[in-house]
Amino acid sequence: MADSQSPNVKVPDPVEFAKTMARIGDRSRQLVAEFVQKQAETAGKDGASTDPLNIGSAFFELTTRLMADPARLVQAQINLWQDYMSLWQTATRRFFGEQAAPVAEPAPGDRRFKDQAWQESFVFDFIKQSYLLTARWLQQTVKETEGLDKKTAQKVDFYTRQFVDAMAPSNFLMTNPEVLRATIESGGENLVKGLDNLLKDLERGKGKLAIKMTDMEAFQVGKNIATTPGKVVFQNNLMQLIQYSPTTDKVMKRPLLLVPPWINKFYILDLRPANSFIKWAVSQGITVFVVSWVNPDEKLAEKTFEDYMFEGPLAAIDAIEKATGEKEINAIGYCIGGTLMAATLSYMQAKKDERIASITFFTTLVDFAEAGELAVFIDEEQLQALESKMEKEGGYLDGGAMSTTFNMLRANDLIWSFVVNNYLLGKDPFPFDLLYWNADSTRMPAAMHSFYLRKMYQENKLVEPGAIRLGNVPIDLTKIKLPTFILSTREDHIAPWRSTFAATRLYKGPVKFVLSGSGHIAGVVNPPEPVKYGYWTNEKKAETPETWLESATQHQGSWWPEWRKWLEAYSGGEVAARKPGDGKLKAIEDAPGSYVSVKAQE
Repeated sequence: MADSQSPNVKVPDPVEFAKTMARIGDRSRQLVAEFVQKQAETAGKDGASTDPLNIGSAFFELTTRLMADPARLVQAQINLWQDYMSLWQTATRRFFGEQAAPVAEPAPGDRRFKDQAWQESFVFDFIKQSYLLTARWLQQTVKETEGLDKKTAQKVDFYTRQFVDAMAPSNFLMTNPEVLRATIESGGENLVKGLDNLLKDLERGKGKLAIKMTDMEAFQVGKNIATTPGKVVFQNNLMQLIQYSPTTDKVMKRPLLLVPPWINKFYILDLRPANSFIKWAVSQGITVFVVSWVNPDEKLAEKTFEDYMFEGPLAAIDAIEKATGEKEINAIGYCIGGTLMAATLSYMQAKKDERIASITFFTTLVDFAEAGELAVFIDEEQLQALESKMEKEGGYLDGGAMSTTFNMLRANDLIWSFVVNNYLLGKDPFPFDLLYWNADSTRMPAAMHSFYLRKMYQENKLVEPGAIRLGNVPIDLTKIKLPTFILSTREDHIAPWRSTFAATRLYKGPVKFVLSGSGHIAGVVNPPEPVKYGYWTNEKKAETPETWLESATQHQGSWWPEWRKWLEAYSGGEVAARKPGDGKLKAIEDAPGSYVSVKAQE
């Protein structure tokens, strides 16, 4: 170990330890019995799949291709052996006190090996490098296998990484120096507490592992998050419309409608006053309206994508006119909310409805040809399994299923780091508002979700003029001529920026494309203070995202002021500030409203 001092070893009380283990044993037996019963019930159902993710066939295809080229496989084995010989040589030199450059190093930002013992102890340094070499070899061998179709190659690459991440030495007691040190110093109390944490998570998930990522009691919507003052001024079955209270004497004449994704809750844009986009926009003299989507249950199972358009943005635009008297607005669509807004704009154009003066898209996919790693979960076998699951569970997708999918995209940060912290170190997770929001999941109506996955992700019909009809209107995004601001983020795993860039060649109006640093959330929620991630702009048109970035200008700080400057041209001038409830729509309740408070488990 790196620390040469004797650890402060704590010997547990044997009586209390025995009682604790007995209680844990009783709970464990009950959970195991319930799990076995559920598995038996599931296996007995018609059509139940033992491989709902359709992984087996992909890896069978991989194995077939590997065996078809034994020479390449032998060469891969030789390369691995050579790497291990180099590692043995450097490890031996370190054992005798010499300096030796590492053969393999963690990627920048890999926090699994942050404990100093991974560097200072030649034993743990060897374990770390051995893992990194093997992981690199395995992923490279899979990636270089020839003859796989694109979707199969993407799937085996993704699940190979899931396996590699799961097998990291940091995830196991005997190969994690930090956990070993904590076990010695606490007399094993960390493992007892960790086992208790594990059982609590299994109990909360009713047999499924629901990893606790933050202190869920530390936050309350409307109390210490989502606190920007405002009123709910309109509601229907699918959404509440919030109008926020002004903080300036004058405001832009045209109000702003923000349409967030319904996969998560809107208050990602209103977590804390210091990083609230909504609060900041209000402070910029903008009358802000936000759609707060309902958390649907079986009663709304038949709600369609078309319903979301009519009862979402179109209903909101009607309500804003009543609330403010303004016939024109500016709008923002975030993620799937942006996908909905693109379809809505095409519908409005066909109807000669010109009430939206400008549109802003945050991390929005409309061309799903290169949809990123989420496409791994979209094939016919998985869609059929998902539709069957939604039908059996009341006509909606449970919120936890979507959370698990998104967490898998960043497994080391959003799964394995908590396994180590909660179960091996026996610690409680730190209170973190972003992770509270991440765990506050939402359900999906079956009809809408199936349409979205099939027509957008699987068939990519949204960019095909007339291939989708909403309200009996053929949707054609190429007819959209509005001034458009597209915000993408460079490290986005959900809406890859090179894929969102495709929209710049679709819309016929003036388009401003801005690329923010960081990812799908942090790149958007990037306030001016403190200065964190920069952004890139380029006023020249480009055929490819690579060409655009090559000549783009990098800026320090937040993109928010850049957007505010762009929006000024479409403000319509200034008017006196408007208070919620002063127009034809009276206040129903205080922001953030009651829809957002409904939990997926309720």
